[in-house]
Amino acid sequence: MSAVNTDYSTMVRRCLLTFKPFRIFVAGIGFFSLCFLMTSLGGQFSAKRPGDTPFTMRAEVLGGPESRGVLRKISDMLEVIMKRMDTLSKLGNTTTDSHRLVELSSALDRIQPIGLVERIQAIAQNMSDMAVKVEQILQRSLATNRVKDGATGQCEVPKDPHYPDCPSKVDWMRARWTSDPCYAFYGVDGSDCSFLIYLSEVEWFCPPLTWRNQTTTPTHKPLPKRQAAFQSDIGALLEQVGTGKESLSFMKRRMRRLAAQWASAARRLDDRLRSQWREQKRILVHVGFLTEESGDVFSPKVLKGGPLGEMVQWADILTALHILGHNLKISVSLKELQGFLGVPPGRGSCPLTGPLPFDLIYTDYHGLQQMRQHMGLSLRKHKCHIRVIDTFGTEPAYNHEDYATLHGYRTNWGYWNLNCRQYMTMFPHTPDNSFMGFVAEELNDTERLSIQRNKVDSMAVVYGKEASMWKGKERFLAILHRYMDIHGTVYYETQRPPEVPAFVKNHGLLPQQELQQLLRKAKLFIGFGFPYEGPAPLEAIANGCIFLQPKFKPSHSSLNHEFFKGKPTSRQVSSQHPYAEQYIGRPHVITVDFNNSQEFESAIRDIMRTKVEPYLPYEYTCEGMLERVHAYIQNQEFCAPEAPFPSANTSSSWPGSPPSPFVLLPNSSALAWASNISTPPSWPPLSALRLLASLEGQSCIDACQSAGLICEPAFYRFVNIKEAFSGLEVQCEGVEAELNHIFPAFSVESSECGLQKDPLLFSCAGANNKYHRLCPCRDYRKGQVALCRDCL
Repeated sequence: MSAVNTDYSTMVRRCLLTFKPFRIFVAGIGFFSLCFLMTSLGGQFSAKRPGDTPFTMRAEVLGGPESRGVLRKISDMLEVIMKRMDTLSKLGNTTTDSHRLVELSSALDRIQPIGLVERIQAIAQNMSDMAVKVEQILQRSLATNRVKDGATGQCEVPKDPHYPDCPSKVDWMRARWTSDPCYAFYGVDGSDCSFLIYLSEVEWFCPPLTWRNQTTTPTHKPLPKRQAAFQSDIGALLEQVGTGKESLSFMKRRMRRLAAQWASAARRLDDRLRSQWREQKRILVHVGFLTEESGDVFSPKVLKGGPLGEMVQWADILTALHILGHNLKISVSLKELQGFLGVPPGRGSCPLTGPLPFDLIYTDYHGLQQMRQHMGLSLRKHKCHIRVIDTFGTEPAYNHEDYATLHGYRTNWGYWNLNCRQYMTMFPHTPDNSFMGFVAEELNDTERLSIQRNKVDSMAVVYGKEASMWKGKERFLAILHRYMDIHGTVYYETQRPPEVPAFVKNHGLLPQQELQQLLRKAKLFIGFGFPYEGPAPLEAIANGCIFLQPKFKPSHSSLNHEFFKGKPTSRQVSSQHPYAEQYIGRPHVITVDFNNSQEFESAIRDIMRTKVEPYLPYEYTCEGMLERVHAYIQNQEFCAPEAPFPSANTSSSWPGSPPSPFVLLPNSSALAWASNISTPPSWPPLSALRLLASLEGQSCIDACQSAGLICEPAFYRFVNIKEAFSGLEVQCEGVEAELNHIFPAFSVESSECGLQKDPLLFSCAGANNKYHRLCPCRDYRKGQVALCRDCL
């Protein structure tokens, strides 16, 4: 019996040594355990030593409680495996499965590879040696940390009233520092010391540590200022725009087509500004809506009649910045954005690796969202450099996050707490935003003469590239057909003709140059109410067409129309193209109620009798846009904190009784800034200020326009003072400051006067039937509402 047990024991042990699948499983467990150890240590293998630059990496392991716990888990796992192997070896003391074990041993003898056991033993020995080395490195690191802590004192969390968030931020780091690899990139290793170093040197929630060698922190000297020079060659710009998207190809074709006009405009503006020194800016242009991450819904529609207005504007913005001589970087992908900004590796929780490498960043709402996801706290620090291209505009009540949330102005957009002049619109919707615009092609004298000779008085072109825009329009199309031949440019595929009336001659989707030729022949360009506020009506008017559009009754807004819901504006849109209606008007633009057949037919007869010449507002020419963009870049500054106004010293020196900085203009109810009072730095200059009171329930936009002026939000801080009420002879029982986008304002009935508490809520838009508003207005240049007469 003893001999039998000995044979069984030998056979079982041999089985364990020659059981190939089981041995590979054990070796695999060891290998993946080592990989798990390396992964758990995370960024610590590449952790940065304090004082190293963010791009200097060290291959060392900083041992912390977490990594030691991982080693203990692996040790426990291996111990369980060994216990199970011992249990199997005790099978030799039983006689139950002896027959199966003999068969298994015989089979394994036949498939046993030569040298397998030796190779596995060598691998196991190497793994054992590596584990010993890792443990030695951990022990050395722990010893180093103990010495450092002994030399500098324990890294206790400071309780500094100047840094009230420090303790809570340290607690958050203790619980979540492994949630983003970017923390390890900055040297965080799980210890309190590394948390405090990070929160004091990378972020700014904790005070600087006295024992840290602050001289190792890199200091970044500002780059020397360079002068910008006009450049008419767009070759370098075309290369930067890149390829691979139909939207980019469209933009490049537009740039080439208008290149000569941009060059001519640059020469004229250069002559006018020759005595001025212009600083060259480092500018990043990130077109967020064209990135794959935002869906890039526009590129596939470029050749199918999709909206092109945004691409027209972006092409013109890029060209204007390039022509003005600024240093451009262009991004149309998230990877490019991260590379240009210096985003640390990870999920976007950490700030940038260095100072912002740009003076200005032009982007859109999609790009702004992407920047928030990948810049971490740096967005809050650098958002004053951002300019947001915003088609429909953003009003202050929607921009102020807390105010919007409390008062029902919160939408899918807005709530970024920017200065509202950082939003740049396609048309001058509200003076709260900056008007960026785009350009339309200008005609030379020869082209203008040719248009006048070749106009076909009985030819109309419909504004609508998609068949869906034609649905429900049969009644007034039939009226128009009595007088004119109707042409369309509706996209269609060859096997599926568009659903338009049979009397319409459809040319299909036309390239831009062929569309221009069609417009130069047509007498009428007619809109159906959609799309809103696109570039096409201005291009048609510039080619000698009359634009006929529908009047909306009631006006469309975010309160009553699906298209505007969620947009950060309460603007009342009175027609398809309010700019054309208000700033151009008859005879080039006729706005009527299309639901009134008599009014519609009367307008058609008037158009047949009316002769017009091509017309293009100056602000939509290349020179007008260059002038505007130049003025914004050189004068708009949102990063320098504004000093409170007025200071005690200033107000005490004002003349009059009571003292006031305002004087009443002759033959006017408006106030101006007194010429004998020193003016604080301001752009536009304070000499352009005209202060007046609105009617009850009237916005400052309308109040200023009724006086032939433009509301200027930059002036609000100068009129948000109690002396403005006394200058306008308003009786106030008391003057209180509060958060209200209508203020500064007053109520005649209750003798209440209110000042604005938060500058972010200074707003030209907005009205309240209870209040008269204080409205800071200014003059403007002819054909250039964005700039005052002395703004260049």
